[in-house]
Amino acid sequence: MGESERHSDYKRRRNRISLGSEGNALVGLFTINVIFFLTLITIRLVYYFFQSADATFTSQVVKYFEMPAALTLISERPWTILTYMFSHVNVLHILSNMIWLWAFGFILQELTGNKKLIPIYIYSGLAGALVFILASYLVPPLKPYLNTSSLIGANAATMGVAVATTTLAPYYRFFKNLNGGIPIWVLTLIYIVIDFAGVATQNAAYSLSHLGGGLSGFLFVILLRKGKDGSIWMNNLYDWFMNLFNPNKKSPVVSIKEKVFYNSEGRKPYSKTSNITQQRVDEILDKINQKGFHFLTDEEKNILKRAAEEDL
Repeated sequence: MGESERHSDYKRRRNRISLGSEGNALVGLFTINVIFFLTLITIRLVYYFFQSADATFTSQVVKYFEMPAALTLISERPWTILTYMFSHVNVLHILSNMIWLWAFGFILQELTGNKKLIPIYIYSGLAGALVFILASYLVPPLKPYLNTSSLIGANAATMGVAVATTTLAPYYRFFKNLNGGIPIWVLTLIYIVIDFAGVATQNAAYSLSHLGGGLSGFLFVILLRKGKDGSIWMNNLYDWFMNLFNPNKKSPVVSIKEKVFYNSEGRKPYSKTSNITQQRVDEILDKINQKGFHFLTDEEKNILKRAAEEDL
């Protein structure tokens, strides 16, 4: 097992984000999608009760949630650029997306903490929307459907989460007791095949939008490895907004120096080795949870490595 794999395995064992954790991003995304779905399905039942056709429900209700391809229609309903990626009107559609979102989102949270999932989801959804619009205007066979084509569902956003997770941890394996385990790229490939099979009967703009979402997830991780975290501004904006309604907000306490204990016995002068304490390990795990593994210092990585080896 390589060094990075030991770090990842230790993080998964000690830093799991439980379903009941405050501000769990995965549960939040799941909840928003379910609320949108229940809202639409309830309205649909009301229309059915009054013997209205599905076409009426779509033209009067769904159009305010799905994103149209035509820019003139988007200008009338600009909020649909965001609402479309949380909206579903078919049980199998939302069930499929939520299963895949949970599978990949759970791993992504374990690897990067709680503040990367939602930004990746939104970036990928926006990228999918952009590609869908461009394809509808620029691909000749799609132009006749410009004024009637629309996009709905979390496919592009979920694809972005899947690709980001696979790019971040290409050696992650499931069911490790079965002949070494199944690599995550196999699961991703299965997901892509199923996803594209599901849109095979529709126009190509849907497939291209999903590819756009996947590309967004890939680029997010590539930029993150280069030290450019696209989630920071989004999380800061969210924290600022939430703090507007928090009268008990306290100013953050800045620690003057870390609580690190050194043991230099039997070592060369100025050669310090940090003692591994439960408190120090917990501090490092909290940092991973908030910022991600890539923001650890070399010393922190070394402490985490030693803690994993000693099974602290």
